[in-house]
Amino acid sequence: MRIADIENPTVPYFQGNFAPVQAEHNEPCHEVIGEIPAGLNGAFLRIGANPVFVSDPEKYHPFAGDGMIHEVVFSQGKATYINRFVETEGHLAEREKGDYIWDGLSTSPEEAGKYNFSKNIANTAMIFHAGKFLALQEQAKPFQVTLPELAPIGEVDYDGKLTHPFSAHPKIDARTGELIAYGYNVIEKPHCKVSIINPQGELVHSTGVDIPKPVMMHDCAITSNHTVILDLPCVFDFERMAQGKSMLVFQPENGSRLGVLARGAEGDQIQWFDVASCYCYHTVNAYEDGEEVVVDGCRSERNSIGDEVKPQPGDRSDLPMLYQWRLNLKTGAVTERALDTDWGCEFARINEDLIGQPYRYSYAARIKGDRLDSGFDGIIRYDMQTETSVHYPYGPGRLGGEPIFAPKPGGTREQEGWVIGFVWDEELQRSECIIIDAEQFEDGPIARVIMPARVPFGFHSAWVDEATARQQRTA
Repeated sequence: MRIADIENPTVPYFQGNFAPVQAEHNEPCHEVIGEIPAGLNGAFLRIGANPVFVSDPEKYHPFAGDGMIHEVVFSQGKATYINRFVETEGHLAEREKGDYIWDGLSTSPEEAGKYNFSKNIANTAMIFHAGKFLALQEQAKPFQVTLPELAPIGEVDYDGKLTHPFSAHPKIDARTGELIAYGYNVIEKPHCKVSIINPQGELVHSTGVDIPKPVMMHDCAITSNHTVILDLPCVFDFERMAQGKSMLVFQPENGSRLGVLARGAEGDQIQWFDVASCYCYHTVNAYEDGEEVVVDGCRSERNSIGDEVKPQPGDRSDLPMLYQWRLNLKTGAVTERALDTDWGCEFARINEDLIGQPYRYSYAARIKGDRLDSGFDGIIRYDMQTETSVHYPYGPGRLGGEPIFAPKPGGTREQEGWVIGFVWDEELQRSECIIIDAEQFEDGPIARVIMPARVPFGFHSAWVDEATARQQRTA
C-alpha cells in the first residue's frame, strides 16, 4: 500500500508531524526571524524513517521506514532547504514495482528472492569520514550520498573487508582521524564485532567480541585508547517472534555490563564491568581519567520496547536520564551515579572535536513527559564540570528533536559554536530550523529559519562544515 493512499490514518506515526512526506525539495528559505550568522557555512542534516509503501499501516513500526534526509545548507547568511530519499537499491526496487517488497514478517520470500540484496533502509544516522558522507542503519552497510545534492553513490564495504553489520553510531577520533565502528549480529556468533577504519578510509583491523546473547547494541563510546561496548539486556528472542510477539524484550536476568577494549586489541582481551540493571540507547561521551574510563550516557532503568504493556503515567522506569559510570581498569571497581534526577533527556551531542576526550558541555533533547515517546519540548545544556544545567524550552505547542553542535571556524573554546535543530510549531503548522549561539545559550535562538515545507520528526542529526564538504570524494 502506498502511504499517500491511506485514508483517515489511526496510527499515530501517520498523523500530525509524525506523518511521512513524499515530496522532495531544493529551494531557498526566504523567511528568517533574526539573522543567520555570516560565519555559519555548511550543512545541517537530519535523517529519519519516511515510508513510501507498507503492507499494513496498523503494523508499521516507526523504525522501519525508508531513509529521508532533510538538509539546510547555510552560506553567507542565507539558507537553502534540500530533502531527498536515500535511494538505496531496495528503495528503488520498490519504487519500480509500485508497492512494498520488504516489510518485516510480511516480506514475501519469493518476491524478495528476485533480488540479490536485502533492503538497506539507511534511515538512522549520518557521518562524514574519509571524504564520504554516509547514511547509516544497524544491520546494513553504510550508504554514501553526495553533499549537498544528496545524490546516491552506493553502499560502502571498504574493499570487501567489512564482514559484519555496521552500526548507526560509529565514532571518529578527531586526534587520529580513525573511525571506530562496531556492529551486532542477531543470528551468528560472535554477536559483536569492532573495526578500525583509518583516515584514508581503509578498514585496517576487525575483531569479534563474544557476548552470550544477541542484544540491541545501538551505541558505543570511545576514549583515546579504548572502545566501550554496551552489553545490556534488550535481547532478540526468536521464540517470541514465532509466537507473534516482538522479538525484542528486556530481560534483566541476563545482566548489564560495559566492556572496555583497547584500540587494536583482539576481542578476547576485553575487560567487562558489571553495572546496575539498565538500558542506554545513546552514550554522550567517554574519556580516560587516570586508571578510570568515564562513560556518560542517557540511561533508563529498563526498556519496554518489546513489552505488550507500556509504563503508565508516573512510571519513569523507561525515562532516559543523564548518568555516569566510572570503570577502574586497575581494580575492576565500578562507580555509577545519576547526574540528573529531574529531567529525562536523549540525543545528547557535544563538540565532536572532543569525542573520547575530557569535555565540559553537552546539548540534549529534553523529554516532555515520563516516557521516551512523550516528545522533546526543549534543549538542555549540561555543564559536566559544575554539574548544572540551563534549559531552552521551545514553548507551548512546539516540539523538536536532536540538537547538533556546529563549531565556529577557527574557534578555540569548547563552547564556541552554534546549536542547531528543527522545531515543529503545532499552532502555526510549520517547521523551523533554530540557531542558538552556544556561548549565549540562555538567550535562545539568534535565528529561526522558516522551512518552506514540513519537516517530520526524525532521528539523528549531523553537521558538515563547508571546508569539510569540499573534501568529499565519490570514488
